[in-house]
Amino acid sequence: MGDKSAIEWTDATWNPVTGCTKVTRGCDNCYAERLAERFRGTPGHPFERGFDLTLRPERLRQPLSWKRPRKIFVNSMSDLFHKEIPAEFVDRVFDVMEESDRHVFQVLTKRSSLMENYLKRRYGRSKAPRHIWCGVSVEDHTATARIRHLRRAPVAVRFLSVEPLLGPVGDIDLEGISWVIVGGESGPRARPMEEHWALDIRDLCERAGVDFFFKQWGGPTPKSRGRRLKGAEHNAIPVRLTEARGSALSVAS
Repeated sequence: MGDKSAIEWTDATWNPVTGCTKVTRGCDNCYAERLAERFRGTPGHPFERGFDLTLRPERLRQPLSWKRPRKIFVNSMSDLFHKEIPAEFVDRVFDVMEESDRHVFQVLTKRSSLMENYLKRRYGRSKAPRHIWCGVSVEDHTATARIRHLRRAPVAVRFLSVEPLLGPVGDIDLEGISWVIVGGESGPRARPMEEHWALDIRDLCERAGVDFFFKQWGGPTPKSRGRRLKGAEHNAIPVRLTEARGSALSVAS
């Protein structure tokens, strides 16, 4: 984690919090937990406490030292809206994101109602700055309520991470959504993804004019089965980063 990332849809990761707890079947084979628990009990290692929820205030100002504009996945090893993270600490994370407006921040959660409530408290009738994107994870049709929470949140750029895709999501409403990422599960206990589940989402995005990004088929490793869906890569992303001063974000129409 840090200034570079192997995740296809971002440039860097920033983890002011690590560790989490499971809330849905999409969490069953969590890659972050698997990685962190390998180092539990290793003296001096960042994951000496494994995947226990851990605040890391020493990392808060990390993005301010990154001069080149980039897309930054916030808390790839946790969930910023975990109920045990103090609101004051979340405030400090948002303070840094607001100050670091050369970057695009990608905030992803499964705790969608807590995110909605937080954003309403912080921004009231205005919206989060356009360089702060907010998204929710949706693994199948049982998780689509998160999309409604996201749509009510006062943000300009909303996205869905449909990963791991564990079942059909149904005819979801993409109004107000800018971007959809789809991917299959990876790891030693990866559950398979059916092609038609991904194609249905691709077609929904095409009809709604929403950018579609196919991340992976999944399998024993993230790259086991590649990234092609019906013979093509899908890499759409609603952003252009520039070296200009001010906001790093220009959303494609």
